[in-house]
Amino acid sequence: MLPIVGGLGAALAFTLATMSSTRASRLVGASSTLAGVMLVGLAVGLPIALLTTPLPALDGMALVWIGLAGFGNVIGLLLVYSALRIGTVGVVTTLASTEGAIAAVIAVLVGEALRPGAGPALAALAVGAALAATGAGTEVEEGRPVPRADSRRAAALALAAAVSFGVGLYATGRVGGLLPLAWAILPARLVGTVFVALPLLLLGRVRISRAALPFVLVSGLAELAGYVSFVMGAHDGIAIAAVLTSLFAPFSTLLAFVVFGERLGRRQLGGIALVMAGVVALGALQR
Repeated sequence: MLPIVGGLGAALAFTLATMSSTRASRLVGASSTLAGVMLVGLAVGLPIALLTTPLPALDGMALVWIGLAGFGNVIGLLLVYSALRIGTVGVVTTLASTEGAIAAVIAVLVGEALRPGAGPALAALAVGAALAATGAGTEVEEGRPVPRADSRRAAALALAAAVSFGVGLYATGRVGGLLPLAWAILPARLVGTVFVALPLLLLGRVRISRAALPFVLVSGLAELAGYVSFVMGAHDGIAIAAVLTSLFAPFSTLLAFVVFGERLGRRQLGGIALVMAGVVALGALQR
């Protein structure tokens, strides 16, 4: 039961984070949104970690995995926020949600065996991602047609984000075996604060308007809550929690239809369906 609750909780939290960060990034830009989200996550997460769990001892290899987990997540978020400024939520979130498959490929490359049946699932996912990424020219976002060039650029950014997230996800899996929960969710917030938020603050380039502030706060809190929910659910069943967490993509697509008036082409909708089928199949194979 815990993997189901944790996975669904993470999916809902990431859906809220996606919708809030979409609005924030369109108001103040990707870098300011990322800086704000990282500062909010660290301001909430670090005191909880310090008060509940002693700082664990870390060796050199642990620091490498922490760095990869942190940078993978932060770079992925920056790319996603940039994509959401110019592209549709449905396509961007679907392509970004292939992070789990990319993490699985990384695991195979470093020596893990590919489970029987995983090949066709990965193929379906790859075909779906290609359809979603190349079906540009028919989207409508907030009442305006999305230019073909913007759509393709957003898709490219989302695919790059998926690769970055995939590296971060694999590294996070390694970190999860080394650190307590309260500390395992902090690497991205620490990296984002030190390497993104603080330099931008010193340069005076963080501009969060009054209109954008609520969306930045919600995004930061929802991102943190999503990771906590996923890690708790994954403790008793990683595959189930991961599959249910990936539902943030269709949830976000549906909500974007209601909130932003987003419309997608048939080719993109077919691609999204194939991606989600591939993600679900991969998760089922890991059970």
